[in-house]
Amino acid sequence: MSPTNPQSPTNPQSPTNPQSPTNPQSPAGRGFELVPTREALEHALARSHGRTAVVMTMGALHDGHATLVRTAREHVGPNGFVTVTVFVNPLQFGAGEDLDRYPRTLEADLKTAEQAGADVVFAPSVDEVYPGGAPQVRITAGPMGERLEGASRPGHFDGMLTVVAKLLHLTRPDVAFFGQKDAQQLALIRRMVRDLNFPVEIVGVPTVREGDGLALSSRNRFLSAAERRTALTLSRSLFAAHDRLAAQHALHARAEAIPGTPARAAALSAIGEARAAADAHAVAKAGPGGADAVRAAARAVLDEGARAQPPLVLDYLALVDPATFTEVPDDHTGDAILAVAARVGATRLIDNLPLTFGAPQ
Repeated sequence: MSPTNPQSPTNPQSPTNPQSPTNPQSPAGRGFELVPTREALEHALARSHGRTAVVMTMGALHDGHATLVRTAREHVGPNGFVTVTVFVNPLQFGAGEDLDRYPRTLEADLKTAEQAGADVVFAPSVDEVYPGGAPQVRITAGPMGERLEGASRPGHFDGMLTVVAKLLHLTRPDVAFFGQKDAQQLALIRRMVRDLNFPVEIVGVPTVREGDGLALSSRNRFLSAAERRTALTLSRSLFAAHDRLAAQHALHARAEAIPGTPARAAALSAIGEARAAADAHAVAKAGPGGADAVRAAARAVLDEGARAQPPLVLDYLALVDPATFTEVPDDHTGDAILAVAARVGATRLIDNLPLTFGAPQ
């Protein structure tokens, strides 16, 4: 469970890698605490008097996680209570995945969580979370959980939702914060909370990126220097798609601004913009959509990554409806998510970017 910052004029989002002047640490006198058991967590939660928040992680905390914690602290205020969970959930790892390889850095995680403003870190053992072994009763993600990440990692979302449900019960938050980097996960958690009437607000926090555009991930540490250069293809493909969509919107607005449909191309031609005239004519006929062109812009960059050394091995590229994670048609208007997953060497990475069709970017 995890959360845009390339310093580039084409970056579609403003930097989201806050280095606030003062870290909103746990209020003075309250004390920061590590709790490993449900009983200890219950005792810690008894100290809370204001609104309560939770940030769920699998450890190996980076500034993306710290941003979630800082956001949670700001949301509940100095009198609120922020719990960070650190638990590598075996239910969401399939055969051959990196459960044993997944980094475990609890000492560093505690420092990061405390400095970001957490009151308590709940870091239970597997036996503490699943006494008696793997649970026989689990939450099923349904059709949305079988697409994209779910198709690549069968059972992953069932395991994720099961532990999220359990941790929501144990931590009893008013609000829970999750990163938008795991967009499908976030959508499924929101759906579970809505469908099963969990009394909690779910807040998504924008993806945090490193200076070169790579989305922060605990798995980035596994990349060699050459692999990291190839991995940048993921974010570059998303930004290329965003730029293509922005150009389509600008071109359509330009075409619309020329009065009289038959006169649009002629008016542009008259001022010597022959290519723009042709484009304006095409856009005026096709409308402001163009999902297929956006997909194509991203895929062209990914194809370059596939020829790199080491190569990018694409798992999927999808432009989907945020509510269902089904592919949108070419004439789609409204919100969408462009999602990509690929493997570089032995490391599998995901990334995504929210897009809006039919409105300026």
